[in-house]
Amino acid sequence: MAQTATYWTQVAWKGEHWGHLTMGNGPELPFSAPPDAYGHEGVLTPEDAFVAAANTCIMMMFLWACKRFKIDLVSYTCRAEGTKLIELDRTEIFTHLRFYPHITVRGADEKRVRRALESAQKYSLVANSVKSEIVVEPVITVE
Repeated sequence: MAQTATYWTQVAWKGEHWGHLTMGNGPELPFSAPPDAYGHEGVLTPEDAFVAAANTCIMMMFLWACKRFKIDLVSYTCRAEGTKLIELDRTEIFTHLRFYPHITVRGADEKRVRRALESAQKYSLVANSVKSEIVVEPVITVE
């Protein structure tokens, strides 16, 4: 039998283009629309949160895959970029999510690290839940 899990967030409007986000796991923070959509700089935006959700999920699954593949991970950083298309009628969609991980491992061959990264993408809940094309362009260093 399949299992389910439920996660929750709550938002509250705070005037103008300001909101307050409460997450079921505890964190709370202000958010806004991005500056190009009449929002404010320096705070979380829905666009940031979308890209961050995919980036953090793939990283967590990569950590899982490293353990599974017995890879000695030394470091992992990843810049992620989301490309948003704005149609003439002002509807918007993220068409691409691009990930640029920099991975350093000890004693593993690059092919095994790439397989672990492919597994991370395959089993990422967030990556599997979006319509955007996902592109991963890693830089792998083996010590």
